[in-house]
Amino acid sequence: MPQQKDSPRRSDAQRNRERILEVALAELSRCADTPLSQIAKKAGVGQGTFYRNFPSREALVLEIYRHEMRQVADSAEHLLATRAPDEALRAWMDRLAEFAMAKAGLADAIRQVTGAPGGPAKPSPTPVTHAAELLLHANEEAGTIRPGITADDFLLAIAGLWQLTPQDDWRPRATRLLDLVMAGLRNRAPSE
Repeated sequence: MPQQKDSPRRSDAQRNRERILEVALAELSRCADTPLSQIAKKAGVGQGTFYRNFPSREALVLEIYRHEMRQVADSAEHLLATRAPDEALRAWMDRLAEFAMAKAGLADAIRQVTGAPGGPAKPSPTPVTHAAELLLHANEEAGTIRPGITADDFLLAIAGLWQLTPQDDWRPRATRLLDLVMAGLRNRAPSE
């Protein structure tokens, strides 16, 4: 019986945590110095709940980054399960572009917390790299992309995403860039 009682509490706690992350991403993307009390208020949680989840600005910023990176990485498997490999790769590239814009918006906040002497290190992009490897491998096996493309090659090819700024109308430029990269990856020209 106690487990049944705890389950709603745990799901409420998880919803609170996710709501804090969602609000914090939006607020810190606009202004790296947004007060944590403002984020808690907009998320609809009390200070105690907020600090239980994120005891410091550093913990919050790094968790937003990790959370967004995991979301992008986890979407690769879902896309492969629901689409053809080349369609999954292209849709994932769009999701990666959204992550790049979120990261660009958070860049100041990330620099503030990881740039301080003795501060935490920025998380590595390992989950995103693994997701890219998964998608590239599936496409190589399906014969939709040329063989031998590594995740490092792929990420270097799309590095232009990180030159776009979220304040501009970035979507059309990202679409053109990613379509160009996808055309370069293809094993043969797509049939018209």
